[in-house]
Amino acid sequence: MATLELDVAEEAVTQPARKGRRLGVLFWAAIGWLFFVFAVAIFADYLPLPSPTDMDMLERRAPFSAEHWFGTDGLGRDELSRLVYGARISLVVGLFAPVIGLVLGGALGMLAGYFRGRFESTVVGSMDVLLAFPPLVLALAVTAYLGQSIFNLTLILGVLSVPAFMRVARAATLTLARREFVIAAQALGATHTRILLRELLPNVMLPLLAFFLLGVAVIIVVEGSLSFLGLGVPPPISSWGSMIGEGRESLDVAPRLAFMPAAAMFLTVLSFNLVGDTLRALTDPRQGAL
Repeated sequence: MATLELDVAEEAVTQPARKGRRLGVLFWAAIGWLFFVFAVAIFADYLPLPSPTDMDMLERRAPFSAEHWFGTDGLGRDELSRLVYGARISLVVGLFAPVIGLVLGGALGMLAGYFRGRFESTVVGSMDVLLAFPPLVLALAVTAYLGQSIFNLTLILGVLSVPAFMRVARAATLTLARREFVIAAQALGATHTRILLRELLPNVMLPLLAFFLLGVAVIIVVEGSLSFLGLGVPPPISSWGSMIGEGRESLDVAPRLAFMPAAAMFLTVLSFNLVGDTLRALTDPRQGAL
């Protein structure tokens, strides 16, 4: 008996360590990169960087130097400064657009998965219609009507992300709605609002937050694609996508102007994907009782 108790205690002590090892080196490397990107984006105004909009036509496509660490672009603007300030735009759009999807899609998905019936059919049908509509055509139409701005771009991408979040929330709610703790709450006379907010929401929120990180990665790529096509933020504001689009004109003489923002976007998107996949695996409600 003493040996059994010792084994149980040892297992309890080593379990957190095993979970930490299971996260892996790539997970912590991704966390480190994201921390670095957020830090330079937040404190860009306090860094010793020149203005990202100041042009010097005599220094067009200048190579790496002590004054311009990453050189200058086709208009003589400091490339490092544009990378740092471009991270702000990519992160702002990439973070706030999925918030719209998380709030609207999460609420609709929970309601559809809990109440079922005609309401569920209406919500799922509406989301299918939105998914069937070409997103690029919608972005073009809204941008042409409302104009190019960070707010409009974030709004468009946020609305387009609602169906994905709705499906995740609905699937998680369907899994949890027939669990013992929900049935017990219903037997005790709990209202629908209390069950949704106190019983289901904390559990549905875990996979939603994990999917949120994956959504941020997707939105950053979509924003970069729209900016590459000239549908993103208006100049002279820079984002990684617009920098790639501007750098394609200099691929023959200065390919770094396109490759450096592409590398920054690649590493950021990869980091969000790694963190999101890991957290999704750890918070999957189907892997254990809640």
